[in-house]
Amino acid sequence: MAGITIDRCLCRGLAFADLLPTARAEGWDLDDMVRETGAGGRCGLCRPYLRRMLITGETVFHTIITGEAG
Repeated sequence: MAGITIDRCLCRGLAFADLLPTARAEGWDLDDMVRETGAGGRCGLCRPYLRRMLITGETVFHTIITGEAG
């Protein structure tokens, strides 16, 4: 998929780059992030990206991640 950029939770309009500093400062895991921000709490399509973001610090993705991959 040439030209794909995934950098936010579309349901909540929250950019991953804006979420990461708070998540790191607060020590959030994915469940904490969903509870505190709502990101990943509606359709859930961004959850694999949020999970990877928390692990690697990446905030922009250019490939489709499905399921529990992270």
